[in-house]
Amino acid sequence: MTAMAHEPLTQEEVLLEGFLALDTPEGFRAELVEGEIVVTPPPDGDHEDYIGLIVTQVIRKSRTDMQFSGNKGLKLGKAEGCPKDHVIPDGTFAPAVLRLYRGAAPWMPCQGVVMVLEVTSTKPKADREVKRRCYARAGIPHYLLVDRETSEVTLLSNPGQDDYRKRSSVPFGEPLTLPEPFAFDLETADFL
Repeated sequence: MTAMAHEPLTQEEVLLEGFLALDTPEGFRAELVEGEIVVTPPPDGDHEDYIGLIVTQVIRKSRTDMQFSGNKGLKLGKAEGCPKDHVIPDGTFAPAVLRLYRGAAPWMPCQGVVMVLEVTSTKPKADREVKRRCYARAGIPHYLLVDRETSEVTLLSNPGQDDYRKRSSVPFGEPLTLPEPFAFDLETADFL
């Protein structure tokens, strides 16, 4: 009997294996973004408040019934030379009729997600740039970013290969129009 030689693991495979084996402390989030493992501490109360304000409006006002999931991991496309991105948005929205979150594993595909939500915290540049590219590569139609540092809300849409081609921003206090399937003005006065 001849022993089969195992192919050596690629650097991408080693990184992905190491990432998936991580045991982060309770409340912390580990993500694999463009070939880098990123660990984020638990969010603060203001961060959670912004998310709650948005979720309430989306559920109550959207033309299409929406489901929301907070901190659900998404498997996305990959940047060249990197393993698949494993990103945990602050929130994802999907049409309720799809029941996307039912039975979803810790890392679910992004097909059917119509909008991701991020609220800036300890690493705002990652939300503004790196995650934006990840979501665009994955073809997620809308990316809603609440930027606490600049006090503005931005909706990115029309994803391209590595970025979104359409951007609409308003300062806190001004309404932001969300297109179909939402079709309502997101009020941001309570963000002040």
